[in-house]
Amino acid sequence: MINSTLLLAQQGVGYNYTYIIIFIGIAILSYIVQSNLKRKFEKFSKMPIGMTGRDIAMKMLNDNGIYDVKVTSTPGMLTDHYNPATKTVNLSDGVYNSASIAAAAVAAHECGHAIQHAKAYAPLTMRSKLVPVVQFSSSIMTWILLIGILTVETMPQLLLAGIILFATTTIFSFITLPVEIDASRRALAWLQLSGITNSHNHQYASSALRSAAYTYVVAALSSLATLLYYVMIYMNRRD
Repeated sequence: MINSTLLLAQQGVGYNYTYIIIFIGIAILSYIVQSNLKRKFEKFSKMPIGMTGRDIAMKMLNDNGIYDVKVTSTPGMLTDHYNPATKTVNLSDGVYNSASIAAAAVAAHECGHAIQHAKAYAPLTMRSKLVPVVQFSSSIMTWILLIGILTVETMPQLLLAGIILFATTTIFSFITLPVEIDASRRALAWLQLSGITNSHNHQYASSALRSAAYTYVVAALSSLATLLYYVMIYMNRRD
């Protein structure tokens, strides 16, 4: 979405140097955060621990009285996620069978989402309800925004509709922040309490999850900046 905005700006539609600088800054920040996360995951994946990601996930679920959630393996790297619709903790190949501090942190974090679901954690419930809305918005908003910007002088209502659709994805991004932070908090507390991590390696688990959280912060800021840019185009149109 940022790339399409920059392209439109270069074509002479609502070009604004301040926002271009902001977008470039966010893109650089995103690259730094993603690179840092990958580097830490690779580093902490080499630090052994006594249980695999799967074993840790199963133990954390059982310790919290959750027996109706399955732990499965999913292809890819850092593709780990919890699916509340199917009640499955899906761990990537590098986590499911790995007995490392990185795998422990990621597996516990995803189980943190399962605990949120079981306890009806409000932000997770709200995010889950927004999923179909965001999926619908994402499927059509790019074209509506594109056409809306090109026709903003003659048909501003179309751009306004695109802004409303995009706003739902921005709201989703910000609701995701407390969900992810709380899941990490639950994960770190359990890892320490259960003795999975100790005074030496707990800091690495905390560092890994903190780096992962930064990716959601950057994504939310990027979404907000883009939303404000579209709003600026709409507000500055010639009536």
